[in-house]
Amino acid sequence: MDNSHWQRARQSRDHRFDGVFFIAVKSTGIYCRPICPAPTAKEHNVQYYQYAHSAAQAGFRPCIRCRPDSAPGSGAWQGTKTSALRAKYLIDQNLIQPQNCEHLAARLGVSSRYLRRLFMQYFGISVTQYRLFNQCHFAKKLLQETHLPVSQIAFASGFSSIRRFNDAFLQQLHICPSKMRATNKPSNPTLTIKLPFRPPYNWAALHQFLARRLISPMEWLSDNSYGRSFNTHGCKGQFTAEFIEQKHHFLVSIDIDEPRYLHPILTQIRRILDLDADTTLIEDHLETHTHGAIKLTTGLRLPGIWSTFEAGIRAVLGQQVSVTAAHNLVAQLVQALGEKEQDRIYFPHPQAVANSELDFFKMPQARKNALRALAQFCADNPDCEQLDEWLGLKGIGPWTVNYAKLRGQSQPDILLAGDLGVKKAQAAAKPFNDELCAPFRSYLTFQLWQQLL
Repeated sequence: MDNSHWQRARQSRDHRFDGVFFIAVKSTGIYCRPICPAPTAKEHNVQYYQYAHSAAQAGFRPCIRCRPDSAPGSGAWQGTKTSALRAKYLIDQNLIQPQNCEHLAARLGVSSRYLRRLFMQYFGISVTQYRLFNQCHFAKKLLQETHLPVSQIAFASGFSSIRRFNDAFLQQLHICPSKMRATNKPSNPTLTIKLPFRPPYNWAALHQFLARRLISPMEWLSDNSYGRSFNTHGCKGQFTAEFIEQKHHFLVSIDIDEPRYLHPILTQIRRILDLDADTTLIEDHLETHTHGAIKLTTGLRLPGIWSTFEAGIRAVLGQQVSVTAAHNLVAQLVQALGEKEQDRIYFPHPQAVANSELDFFKMPQARKNALRALAQFCADNPDCEQLDEWLGLKGIGPWTVNYAKLRGQSQPDILLAGDLGVKKAQAAAKPFNDELCAPFRSYLTFQLWQQLL
């Protein structure tokens, strides 16, 4: 998008451009989101940046009014042509265990020198500087929205000392951490944090999908909120995300026993609610390549599942049975093997499923064996991201693996071609080439499911 397009987008204050670019005002030294409520600056005083960190590197400080750190992340579909995008994603996902350039390069299968060159070429910043920028912006969000002590915020943002945190914060954001802290914020064990999204967001469709698969009391759902318990990343807790349509964000109330793991937990919540999707772009792409064969539902999101293990177990229990039957089986599993703690219950650990005879299930022994084999594999390989390795387990086929990729990893390009519902919807629609719908065939899957409602 050139400057003339950015200029028109800035003047429109359209929420769909939120996070796509940032506006720096030379006369004030501040950079903002395109939806900032402040009076529109004169064009000759404005400079445009694609990334917030680029504005910060140019010497601008973040606007306290519109808070550019709260803009939704730009779409993950900027392209797969470079390793720089993957490295950027890995940094975004993990602040509490900062990875240096050598470690990132090893994960990506490239040299650290090549990765540094790519990162500077595409983002105009070094890997280390980008990681520090992300850490400081996350800390800024916690300072402004929560009551957490500064020391806990520093550690939750991936810093090993308060001194290092203070120095980096001042260097990156050109303001002291103490000036970000609201002095009258009351103490509360429950943290409340805003997680924004770019509209439109079809909450009604997501609500309907979740309602049919809700596992109570592990999960809960109201007219405008969804919540669940979690036990992951070395911490336990629960959250409730309230949909605030007019302000284009979810208000997330979260209880967590280890605040230093807050960032990966919030990253998971963003994923399972699919907050970073640019649905306008996705639906334009699908409309172009389906040629009107199906009526697209606006603002449709991918409802994620908390972990790949949970998604895999749900998929195995959903093989060749109805949604209702699968729901009942998952509920039985959680009640029988889930860890109970006061008024909470958590999804079972892999080892608990692997060690159980699963006698409470009335199902063929072969399916019980598949459940136990999958659970043992996940217990032995907790960090496995390549779910195709599951195919070596008896009873685990492509549909199960793809379902786990679709909902457990929220991969955007998974078409459940073997799914009965997808087959029915495709048979009822006019012919079209679904391969042309890549890289958004996960959204095509959910659009096809919508045709059956």
